[in-house]
Amino acid sequence: MWSFIKKEFLYIFRDYRTMIILFGMPLAQIILFGFAITNDINNAHIAVLDNSKDVVTREITRKLLSSHYFILDRNLKSNKDIKSAFKKGEIKQTIVFEQNFAKKLTSDKKANMQLILDASNPNTASILNAYTAGIVDTYIFQNLLQKGKIPMQINVQSKMLYNQELKSVYLFVPGIITVVLMLVSAMMTSITIVREKELGTMEALLVSPVKSSTIIIGKVVPYVVLSFINLIIILFLSVFIFGMPIRGSVLLLLAESLLFLIMSLSLGIFISTASKTQQQAMLLSMFGLMLPTILLSGFIFPIANMPVALQILSDFMPGKWFIIIIKNIMLKGIGFSYFWKETVIILAMTVLFAGLSMKRFNIRLSE
Repeated sequence: MWSFIKKEFLYIFRDYRTMIILFGMPLAQIILFGFAITNDINNAHIAVLDNSKDVVTREITRKLLSSHYFILDRNLKSNKDIKSAFKKGEIKQTIVFEQNFAKKLTSDKKANMQLILDASNPNTASILNAYTAGIVDTYIFQNLLQKGKIPMQINVQSKMLYNQELKSVYLFVPGIITVVLMLVSAMMTSITIVREKELGTMEALLVSPVKSSTIIIGKVVPYVVLSFINLIIILFLSVFIFGMPIRGSVLLLLAESLLFLIMSLSLGIFISTASKTQQQAMLLSMFGLMLPTILLSGFIFPIANMPVALQILSDFMPGKWFIIIIKNIMLKGIGFSYFWKETVIILAMTVLFAGLSMKRFNIRLSE
């Protein structure tokens, strides 16, 4: 028995894959879950439209910015600038002070301020709304009531853009579409090349005059068609079952989704060329893509709240960029000019994975 135990220990220590599964994956999961899963909002970019520009509005703005919840992204000049700022996705909240704010607070004992929030992520919008209202209430208590002044009231009105009812389905459906399309597409193609080797048909490819690019494209095209049909079904269910709106161009949504599908399939082919068995390919495509896509794509948890290292890592997650695109089309109804950078990134990833797949496939053929 001792000989078998010793042999098993030696086998485990010599197999780096087993060591990664035993120690690497739990460590990576603890780090990801520990730093990525949080409902706190920090350093949210906001804009301020101060129509009064008096002492009180400046004090309230300074009070908001002195907390770690908000970062002033810009000062707006008019109401016309609000929608364009939200469409670009650069801010999460706009604070609007009415004219003669301090004067009305002194004479009428009441003044109004408006909070306009991007509710495409309803959880973030609700939390930012609560943070702002709490800071304003604290300001009233500390600066006005405690000093013995006559009770005054600042009426905070909230307006939710893109999701007035704060439906959680508006948050989850785009993320679910991204995760399902990426995992299913990558898993379907991740076993194609390695299956040829296990079935013994790789030798036929070795003696054939067919180029590697032709073989890979021939393997990807059927899955592109099937995955696109799958996409149509998912969008149909999202709209007619879950009530998800499509406020932008349907053709643009389908084109962007098709590009994301091709990228996912190319990634699956690359995984297949780098794997030795179908089981290994399935594990890589399932566990290597599922958790990072869910945690680091902004699907559920805001990326801005994560450590800088995870924020940088999230830039390499294709799902992050597709979620931005799909939300902009479905919820905000904006055009290609607002998310062309994200499209270029996905296109670059597609070219990268396709090129690596062809290179790895040539190496596999020569082995």
